[in-house]
Amino acid sequence: MSETFRYSLFILFGTFISAVSQVLLKKAAEKQYRSFWDQYLNPLVIGAYVIFVIATLCSVIAYRGIPLSLGPILETTSYVYITYFGVTIFHEKMNAKKAAALLLIIAGIIVYSLGG
Repeated sequence: MSETFRYSLFILFGTFISAVSQVLLKKAAEKQYRSFWDQYLNPLVIGAYVIFVIATLCSVIAYRGIPLSLGPILETTSYVYITYFGVTIFHEKMNAKKAAALLLIIAGIIVYSLGG
């Protein structure tokens, strides 16, 4: 396994858990809270921000071993994760435009990976 590949896994994992964190924040935003402080000092929000910190650390580690130009390409996988979570968890509608956009994103990642 190449070093670049191993470091790429860090950024992909960080991007995935960042998407999970966004889901937690959206779930927290859907609830009603008794006070202003309860909105921000609850397990969902605190957990989401802890996950964001871990995701940031994953990015820092990843950029030690991958080219700077590869990072943003791999981070675009977040669109795939967010769309999947939106459809499965929040029952958002998938339409042809969204599907085409995801296919273009995935094709772009593949083209960059093969050409680089």
